[in-house]
Amino acid sequence: MSDRLLRAKQLEELTGIPAATWRWWAHIEAPGKPVSFKLGARRRVWRESTVLAWIAEQEAHGGHAA
Repeated sequence: MSDRLLRAKQLEELTGIPAATWRWWAHIEAPGKPVSFKLGARRRVWRESTVLAWIAEQEAHGGHAA
């Protein structure tokens, strides 16, 4: 199984959280949010497995960070 790299717009489609929010979280390195990294000079990406694990954690804690 491949671990896809997702961009902010894809995360918006997956979660309903605006792409701008994903980019802001990455910019401020928001604690408790999925970690992203730059691929090349400008392309920011998130590993799908990391995001899905974060979603599962949100579900387990009723949407509240642990």
